[in-house]
Amino acid sequence: MSDAARPEPICRIGIGYDLHRLEPGRKLILGGVELAAKRGPVGHSDGDALAHAICDALLGAAGLGDIGTHFPDTDPKWKGVSSLLFLERTGTLLAERGFHVAWIDAVVIAERPKLGPHFPSMRQALARALGIPHERINLKAKTNEGLGELGRGEAIAAQAVAALAS
Repeated sequence: MSDAARPEPICRIGIGYDLHRLEPGRKLILGGVELAAKRGPVGHSDGDALAHAICDALLGAAGLGDIGTHFPDTDPKWKGVSSLLFLERTGTLLAERGFHVAWIDAVVIAERPKLGPHFPSMRQALARALGIPHERINLKAKTNEGLGELGRGEAIAAQAVAALAS
């Protein structure tokens, strides 16, 4: 095939967001890693806000809807499931459509715990689930400066942007 007849590569961008209330006595799973914390997210699955935001960003970039479309909280088979499984299945959906993950950039908004020391293991877990090099994932943490539910430690949120290439 000549260069003139070759289809242009496609680059797509998606954005994702997730927020979960935090309650005492629940495990805090973030980026597929369990963190020591007094509170954990309320959710149908494990409540991993970071993995959920990344799923939404990837699904959006591929034009495949959102996490609720593919993994509805009304379906008992997703009850208590690791959100890394959502990422694995999302990766499969992308591959079936000829996309691969070029880049993920995400931020977690939480007052505590300190997340920076956990980012290397989170990047490894997320990358393993997606079948990509961990170097394609960037993670950041921000506080909400003590304001609102996030600032009072009553909730945790994450935002993600993903770029797909064909």
